[in-house]
Amino acid sequence: MKNNQALIPVYDMAACIPGTNFIIKKTEGNSVPSYMAIPHRHTDYKISFLQEGEVTHYTDFEKYTIKAPALLMLAPDQVHQQTGNSYYKMMHISFNKEFLLTETQGVLACWECMFSQVVLPVMNQEQVRELSVYLELMYQEFKDNKPQKGLILKNLLNAFIICAGRLVNCKNDTARNEVPNSVVNMDYSQNRIVRQFKSLIDENFVNSTQVTQYADMLYVTPGHLNDLIKTVTGKTAKQIIDERRILEAKRLLFWGEHSVKEIAGRLNFEDDAYFNRFFKKHTGNTPALFQKQIREKYN
Repeated sequence: MKNNQALIPVYDMAACIPGTNFIIKKTEGNSVPSYMAIPHRHTDYKISFLQEGEVTHYTDFEKYTIKAPALLMLAPDQVHQQTGNSYYKMMHISFNKEFLLTETQGVLACWECMFSQVVLPVMNQEQVRELSVYLELMYQEFKDNKPQKGLILKNLLNAFIICAGRLVNCKNDTARNEVPNSVVNMDYSQNRIVRQFKSLIDENFVNSTQVTQYADMLYVTPGHLNDLIKTVTGKTAKQIIDERRILEAKRLLFWGEHSVKEIAGRLNFEDDAYFNRFFKKHTGNTPALFQKQIREKYN
């Protein structure tokens, strides 16, 4: 269901089926459903398994041409749309973080980092079968009204997430946005700090822009925090903070009718001149040029 009050259409799983925190469905055909063809975002995590065919997907201003078999990973609030008129067959699951077992969050090192991959190619038929088994079991369980349905779905989803985490290790070293370390093996305390750091950024990136501020929130030293973040993500803590600020700026430039000065103020930059320099340093373009190019690409 769409939230029409938002600048960017937001599909809220709980609004579609009150009280739920998990949905699974299938789509197939040569045309994209109208609600998926316009730029929108979700309040929850979404994983789509492209079983057959090919789709074109825009996710936060990047174009992906995806060929089966592959997983498409979407985190909450990512702006995306699907286009194309080629045949495709997909299964989609949507869930919120609370639906994941605590044990899974401990096993997967920064499991949310998987979603920065956007596309995870499925490399062989064994992986296809493994993922398909869990998806079909979830689909049948979701349709039926049996005792302990929620518990079974939760366990199946967590097993599926761990299987998906294995795919990160199979990626080529030159692959885009690669996470350099295994996401299925890491110290639990390290995993917890990484997850908390990313969550704190989402909540505070407008007013807290320095590594020292997040280190204080997490009760660790800035050096330790930076080393840990770089080990897991391949990027410094400051890069992660700056990327979140740039992402929000891009979203506002794309969808809203705000001036560059208004966006600079909204994101707590000293002035629009500093915002222009910051944006160009990280993207290679001025905000105005980015806005022109991205609107042409989406429209």
